[in-house]
Amino acid sequence: MDKTPKNKNTKGFWWKRFFYSVTGAVNDYELGPNWFASVMGTGIIANAAGSLPLFSAHLHGFAVAVWGLASIMLIGLVLATLVHAVQRQNAWKRHFNDPMMAQFYGAPPMAMLTVAGGTLLLGREIIGSEPAVTISWLLWFAGTITGLASAVVIPYRLFTKFKVRPDSAFGGWLMPVVPPMVSSAIGAMLVPYTPAGALRETMFYLCFAMFGLSLFAALIIISMIWSRLAHHGTSGTSRVPTLWIVLGPLGQSMTAAGILGTVAPDAVSPHLAQAFQLFAVLYGVPVFGFVILWTCIAALLTRRARRRQMKFALTYWAFTFPVGTCVTGMAQLASHTGLPLFNWSSILYYLGLLLAWAVAAFGTTKGMITGHLFRPPPVSAAQIVSVKDTPE
Repeated sequence: MDKTPKNKNTKGFWWKRFFYSVTGAVNDYELGPNWFASVMGTGIIANAAGSLPLFSAHLHGFAVAVWGLASIMLIGLVLATLVHAVQRQNAWKRHFNDPMMAQFYGAPPMAMLTVAGGTLLLGREIIGSEPAVTISWLLWFAGTITGLASAVVIPYRLFTKFKVRPDSAFGGWLMPVVPPMVSSAIGAMLVPYTPAGALRETMFYLCFAMFGLSLFAALIIISMIWSRLAHHGTSGTSRVPTLWIVLGPLGQSMTAAGILGTVAPDAVSPHLAQAFQLFAVLYGVPVFGFVILWTCIAALLTRRARRRQMKFALTYWAFTFPVGTCVTGMAQLASHTGLPLFNWSSILYYLGLLLAWAVAAFGTTKGMITGHLFRPPPVSAAQIVSVKDTPE
């Protein structure tokens, strides 16, 4: 229902329509965890620009500005979420019990981790070096703890509470298990700021352990998504953009492997450090090949869905962060190999990231102005059951 007051003359003034849409629906609006994908998609633009080969120095001012925007978005969403959680506890319980929306509880941890990386890369000249490192540590701890929780709790509920149909697998299943991979990459950036000795080495290996935790879970889910596409095709709905999430663990794992290889000499023994540097290339290059393949497949399936009148939804933000992780991953390959192939591939993907962000941001702004993005989402087609209620 349109909550815009009928006695207000808002015709022709988009900002008035936006104001009355939001304020008039304050008691009915829904703010799910999927909104944090907008912070992820915005923050990765800054992080990718800061590591982009050939052009990073020219994009520094732009990257700092985007990092500032992402930080403001994160603060605003956290505050709005806290208010919403107090006022609308039933809505958050419904999200937690919805088999599709629950998967996006991995988005808030990744939003915090993305801003943490940007703060470490870009925030020093604005807030100072020491505060930037401190804030990065705080965001890393918060994002890592909540991310590990999402990687355990949401799959557990998928296994025990959600009724899963043969065609239920979708890209959103990756959201709860990817945060530890982001923690691995951002944590690797923080390794040089960890006290030297056993503590630094422990931090290094914890990051590598989270790399494996996320990677193996993601590979299982990607296989299930491929099987679902082969047996059931695509839905043709706004769920199609979530296929791009597959690029997230792939690109982020390339990034994590590259950064771990870079910081290894300061954390582990020389012969192990050389092995990690070698691993960054031996792992990253084959993943780069699959990234190219999946990009082509996802682009064709998205084009097909668009031709079938796929409507805009917040899932469009799936076009952004995963592509951004590919940019940072290819930038790491460029750093470790020095090959122009990876330099220009990262630049090409960065241009695609900017275009994807523009599409997602425009659709989100339009949806906020009309107010429909604040309305409760339709009930998921999948059902929730308890294992104890399921016949053996």
